[in-house]
Amino acid sequence: MKILHIDSNHDLMIEQLDAAGHSNHTDFTSSKEEIEAKIDQYEGVVIRSRFKIDKQFIDKATNLKFIARVGAGLESIDIPYAESKGIQLIAAPEGNRNAVGEHALGMLLMLFNKLKLADAEVRQGQWNREKNRGLELEGKTVGLIGYGNMGNAFAKKLQGFDCEVLCYDIKPNLGNAHARQVILEELQEKSDVLSLHTPWTPLTDKMVDKQFIEGFKKPFWLINTARGKSVVTADLVDALKSGKILGAGLDVLEYEKLSFENLFTTEEMPEPLQYLIQADTVILTPHIAGWTVESKIKLSQTIVDKILKL
Repeated sequence: MKILHIDSNHDLMIEQLDAAGHSNHTDFTSSKEEIEAKIDQYEGVVIRSRFKIDKQFIDKATNLKFIARVGAGLESIDIPYAESKGIQLIAAPEGNRNAVGEHALGMLLMLFNKLKLADAEVRQGQWNREKNRGLELEGKTVGLIGYGNMGNAFAKKLQGFDCEVLCYDIKPNLGNAHARQVILEELQEKSDVLSLHTPWTPLTDKMVDKQFIEGFKKPFWLINTARGKSVVTADLVDALKSGKILGAGLDVLEYEKLSFENLFTTEEMPEPLQYLIQADTVILTPHIAGWTVESKIKLSQTIVDKILKL
């Protein structure tokens, strides 16, 4: 097959596809319109998140057999329309699930042990031990919403901390040795920590809003390594101010552009984000939970393996 690579990935991808007899071409700089002008020449496309693959793009891609996204989700692709054209869709959640699980755990431990604040204070010459007394995970209940690749990976990392792990998912019978599947109401009743591991869908869009937050019986900690638009930031800030949410580890933000490569959709910084940036109880990272040296290799290898199976 003739394959167009729209984003750069690990070299092993093209090397292995070349070795298998496929013809590989790269174009990391042309605009979406320029790509559309030549996409009919290709049977395969490999992309990360440079632009949305919509109906217009798919209509131009008259010979396309597959679209492979080097990442966990496919929300940047018009899935129903692509499938209606017989195009195979490929993603690689297996490739960065371990990285996401480790990142989520790191954020949680950083929040519980006040590492952000303590580090900043020591650098300023302050030695505040009692102020920075931390919490232990032992005995706490961690609730996961979404129990696919990412949720499973995080639950696995929590083994050995002697905490209870609950999971909620719209699919039944996903619970395993690492997490007990429960209804949402039980998760909200018992959780000390909420961690999101859901894709972006109409069901998860703005899922964590004021009403959802108020449904939790206890004040809780929030970890989001999933999708930024699943959390209403203004409602999160209100909950942080009131103490309903004790702290947050956010690898993703509502204000990210669809490409995930830039933060703002406007020039002006939104007021809720200004609060998050200044808050001692908030950890922010730039959508890098699945972004490790190892995951770059694993993601590319997973995509290659799936292409070769077509």
